[in-house]
Amino acid sequence: MKSKKLLLPYFLLLGGVLILLNILANRFFFRIDFTDDQRYTLSDATHHIINHLDDPVTVTAYFSEDLPPDISRVRTEFKNLLQEFHSVSHGKVNYEFISPGDNPDTEQQAVDAGIQPVVINVREKDQAVQKKAFLGAVVHYDDKTEVIPFLQPGSGMEYALASAIRKLTVKDKPEIGLIQGNGEPAKFEFPQVMQELNVLYNVRDVMLNDSVYLGKYKTLILDAPKDSFPPEQLKLLDNYLAQGGNLLVAFDRVNGQLERSRGVAINTGLETWLANKGIQVEPSFVTDASCSTISLRQQSGLFSFSTQLQFPYLPIITTFSNHPVTKGLEAVSLQFASPIKYTGDSTLTFLPLAKTSRMSGKQHTPVYFDIQHHWTDKDFPLANELVAGLLEGKIDGPANARMIVISDGDFAVNGSGQSARQLPADNINFFVNAVDWLSDDTGLIDLRTKGISSRPLAKIEAGKKSFLKYFNFLLPILLIIIYGVFRAQRKRWIRIKRMEDDYV
Repeated sequence: MKSKKLLLPYFLLLGGVLILLNILANRFFFRIDFTDDQRYTLSDATHHIINHLDDPVTVTAYFSEDLPPDISRVRTEFKNLLQEFHSVSHGKVNYEFISPGDNPDTEQQAVDAGIQPVVINVREKDQAVQKKAFLGAVVHYDDKTEVIPFLQPGSGMEYALASAIRKLTVKDKPEIGLIQGNGEPAKFEFPQVMQELNVLYNVRDVMLNDSVYLGKYKTLILDAPKDSFPPEQLKLLDNYLAQGGNLLVAFDRVNGQLERSRGVAINTGLETWLANKGIQVEPSFVTDASCSTISLRQQSGLFSFSTQLQFPYLPIITTFSNHPVTKGLEAVSLQFASPIKYTGDSTLTFLPLAKTSRMSGKQHTPVYFDIQHHWTDKDFPLANELVAGLLEGKIDGPANARMIVISDGDFAVNGSGQSARQLPADNINFFVNAVDWLSDDTGLIDLRTKGISSRPLAKIEAGKKSFLKYFNFLLPILLIIIYGVFRAQRKRWIRIKRMEDDYV
């Protein structure tokens, strides 16, 4: 009885500590992040955005209930993220969750706000059923709103929310010039790129003529021109760089014509203009063992089917420099890229940004594509061919200028009409990160590439592959044999010991 009385104060103390911890945990939100890319820790860019809010922000999240665990996890993660925004902003970011459920009025409220329901497949009573679900949010700031129509499982929620707030709160957006007039794609052919750029900038079409003042643009984008440049236009670009301008050049030195099974060189005058600055873009096709596939249509009797074939002329770039432009990138898919070499003035700073893999090559134009060619290691005698780089310094005059060159003009272009396509996220991230860095605004780069999206297997040589195969096969057998020999010897030693006269 006495021992129970002695333990009672300790139990009361423990209970009091637990109650205090619960009160503190409810009042102060925090969590410990053990992930490799710190995906559950707010970045410095997010802290900067929410700490400079002039007015409160309200987030109205429309999430359906009774969803499968992998989908309902999105709701939990988004709510945790909002709690962290609320805590870091000291109450300036507030939120509410609304479940449309079976209430038609609430559903209509969500649709009117710009959030469309998605159809998901669930299993109920051993049957596959389709359900309508809402997984979006609306951000309110002052009298403006921004819609996040769909929060996909595994997507960058922090970037979606922080960029929505930034888009609403930014006051004077810098202007970015998209050069037109020489066969370049129009803005509507870059929907993914424009969606990202419109968060921070006003993107304007620019014609290279004497009537335009290029100095008002933070950065000029010259992407995928098809026609030749007259000297007076190139002179305007020289003048822009001489005044300290920033230029992103993504252009095609070669043209792969799959319908004609051939590839040819392209001459627009840009290649000569860049060569005068020390950037040589060869009229060759880069090939890489790490590449995308193309679909080959085949006929067998009455049936036709498609076969996916590796096509090394479409390299997947996974080797990047440690630089803000390429930070967080994992895999960028290029189309008919060309090798780049820098032979210019050592007073300028040239930094490689992206290279091919250790198993790559190049083919000079003209090239005739053999879709069914069986590629071997001998087809890839080169390594780390440069496909993107940046040049910084006094390129064309007394002022410091910056220029990024990418030897593929189509990697960030969606296209139009029936030929439009959805592009990989890192293609867009690479392009927009380049614009951000050139424009001296790297705040959202950390967020844009946050989260692991791709982990491709590394290419290994045939000899190493054979060694690993036989090693994995023979090692267990060898270990078993060694163990068997050891055990037999041990038993033999025990038998010998038992046969001795003095054995007890």
